[in-house]
Amino acid sequence: MTADQEGTAVADSHLQNSTRRSVSPGAEEILGLYFPVLDHGFVALVDYMGSDEDIERAARVSYGYGTRKRSQTRGLLRHLHRHGHTTPSEMVELKFHCCMPIFVARQWIRHRTANVNELSGRYSLMPMLFYTPPDEQLQAQSAQNRQGRAGQPLPAGLRDQAKQRWQEGRTGAVATYEWLTSHEVARELARIDLPLSTYTQWYWKIDLHNLLHFLTLRVDSHAQWEIQQYGQVMAGMLKRVAPLSYEAWIDYDVCGARFSRMELDALRALLHASEDGVEGQGRRLGREELSSLGLSSREVDEFLSTLCRSQVPDFELDLASARPASDFADRFAAAVPRGEREPGQE
Repeated sequence: MTADQEGTAVADSHLQNSTRRSVSPGAEEILGLYFPVLDHGFVALVDYMGSDEDIERAARVSYGYGTRKRSQTRGLLRHLHRHGHTTPSEMVELKFHCCMPIFVARQWIRHRTANVNELSGRYSLMPMLFYTPPDEQLQAQSAQNRQGRAGQPLPAGLRDQAKQRWQEGRTGAVATYEWLTSHEVARELARIDLPLSTYTQWYWKIDLHNLLHFLTLRVDSHAQWEIQQYGQVMAGMLKRVAPLSYEAWIDYDVCGARFSRMELDALRALLHASEDGVEGQGRRLGREELSSLGLSSREVDEFLSTLCRSQVPDFELDLASARPASDFADRFAAAVPRGEREPGQE
């Protein structure tokens, strides 16, 4: 055993012996660290309950700590994930503190299987912080995807005009909000014309089964780029809380695929895949042949894309980017309108 391995073993033993709860050393290392997302946002893992071993324990029920090998835990977790046995993974929970633009929050809240407590603009003054996309993400409307971007940045002049117009609107919104709150207009009314780019924050607690569903949708390349950034950081946190579950999720959900009957009919013909079709054993199925099996044009695109080898992502956290909670607290406190302060603020 190397010195590093010995040190890790000692740390693991100390963690396990200092509490009766199940702990994950990788998760303990990042608890309370705030990871920046976008220009003013963040994600922090503030608590968790359970780990990979707790999923196995829930599935088997009849054994205690230290009676299974890690390889056996891995095999069972992969079997559960592969066959859709989700109840044991509901025994693990993660609690996050997140800060995001309101338009991202409105996408996020569509996942109704979490416990959420959001910053109240009725009670608290809203910090005047607004999201502006980076230049490479300021793009035209996609001609193929009605809810997506074209993939190429707008010309520099058009980008500058767009940002200038955003800034003009925000300047007016800030002035109105500060005037209303300083003249004792109710906060619940003063907030109503703030733009969707305004940052909000919440505590978000969810079990592992539903977190995996959230992440599968939100790290996907078809999701809006901004929410992908949050999904990627949270996936890195999951990797530390439950690394074996993370591995199974990557293999079966992120890099795996479901096939329809017609797709399987094509696979059984099988064959080398490219963007133009599949071939092998002297037979070729081009796009027309695939369409004749009953696949739509979009299904043909997705089928061929699935068969072509893709890079395996690794959502490793950059620990060097983490910052203490006070950094964000100070930034948000400084952005509260000057006309009125929260009780206790200088």
